[in-house]
Amino acid sequence: MAAAMETSPALEILVREPEGFSIWNGPPFDNNNQPGIKLEKVPCTSAKFSEDGSRLMVTKTDSAISIYDSSTLKEIRCFQIPNVVASSLSPRGTYLQTFQKSTTPQEKNVLLWNIETGDPVYQQFQKNMTKATWPSIRFSSDDAVACRFATNEVQFFDAADFSKGIVNRLRIPGVAAVELSKAPGSHVAAFVPESKGSPASVQIYACGKDLQSQPLARRSFFRCSTVQLLWNHGSTGLLVVVQSDVDKTNQSYYGESKLNYLTTDGTHEGLVPLRKEGPIHDVQWSYSGKEFAVVYGFMPASATIFDKKCKPLLELGSGPYNTIRWNPNGKFLCLAGFGNLPGDMAFWDFIDKKQLGTTRAECSVTSEWSADGLYFMTATTAPRLQVDNCIKIFHYNGTLFFEKMFDKLFQADWKPESPDKFGEIAELIKAVDSMKVEETKSQGQRSTSRKPAYANPPAQKPAAYRPPHAKNAAAVQAERNEQECTQKQEEEGETKREKGR
Repeated sequence: MAAAMETSPALEILVREPEGFSIWNGPPFDNNNQPGIKLEKVPCTSAKFSEDGSRLMVTKTDSAISIYDSSTLKEIRCFQIPNVVASSLSPRGTYLQTFQKSTTPQEKNVLLWNIETGDPVYQQFQKNMTKATWPSIRFSSDDAVACRFATNEVQFFDAADFSKGIVNRLRIPGVAAVELSKAPGSHVAAFVPESKGSPASVQIYACGKDLQSQPLARRSFFRCSTVQLLWNHGSTGLLVVVQSDVDKTNQSYYGESKLNYLTTDGTHEGLVPLRKEGPIHDVQWSYSGKEFAVVYGFMPASATIFDKKCKPLLELGSGPYNTIRWNPNGKFLCLAGFGNLPGDMAFWDFIDKKQLGTTRAECSVTSEWSADGLYFMTATTAPRLQVDNCIKIFHYNGTLFFEKMFDKLFQADWKPESPDKFGEIAELIKAVDSMKVEETKSQGQRSTSRKPAYANPPAQKPAAYRPPHAKNAAAVQAERNEQECTQKQEEEGETKREKGR
């Protein structure tokens, strides 16, 4: 095996079924193209890696939360927490944050635990939990900066010593959501909704105590219900997806969305110039933080890659797509249409600016690249879909590498690793290709033929009419399509069983 493969950490996959979770050895597989089992099934109700992959948080059925060392898979701490509703690990796995049901405001129901000592280091009362308010305390990727937003302010902590309490307050009247930049944790973005005729706004502040008097950048907009705040690596740029419940142009029953871009140095504050009208389906930064990819527009959707000055670098064509996944080293992308779309996938080489192949993964619920950037995994999971649960792993060019069916599958995740731990992508590709020559064709590769690559796959048929008063009609239609897909699969299975009798 090539030196690049020998020095790189091994890939691992977390698989959770009704009986519990297990850890698989990731590709390339040695045993007849079947994964080895690194950890046998452990009963649990949920399992999740920390952002850096160093720790694994496992919620047991008896309201106990166990923390595992990911390298040894040994339990290092078990927290007994009754009535726990949610839990979260800090990016480096230093702290565990828990939310419990509370009956009175005097009962502090959000606790922050030091995993090494097992002691609570901070606690507070929080009335309810929403996507905007959980985790209550946000950390930068190195666990060095911590903050939370409260009424009309953002509160900062000394992440090394929470016993100091709140060390700094940033006053922002009306703030409804905040996003701390991750790497480094140098800036914080705040969203203030519309109020009494004043437009909504997103503002960027520096986290340093002496630098917070005025925002470094600000963008205001009317017709804004919710926002999605996306920082790049390097904390120099912020993408803001602005969603409105009402489209005053009457082009869509489901509201409208716009993509804004702000930089911390103030050089850019405005809309990203998209060449097609319609919703923003997905947007993702590259690992370098120098480019971002957007899937947008009415179906068939378009996809474009921009640099950090909002200049188009590459057009990825159009088709039935709503998902973009950029591999960790920034060379390959997967453009896909999941959810209520057929599951078409197109694999691209961004460096060489060419399409590598197309394939399909129907009814996929989750999808992600491996940490080395060579494999792409999709999973069909319950409870969203109750039949045909499976894991599929594809090569970077779209050819099927591995497939396994399950009676019921809840979760399939790669173990996170820093892309910097792996060799150059060209070296890794050579190492994997040399192994492919030696091994016999896998079962998955025999049963599937590679489809020809098309720059523009066939457009999706026009959707059926849906009345404008149907609230959340898009979500309802997506759910209905999934139910029809599930029902059809069950009927086909019943027909096969009848024939077998």
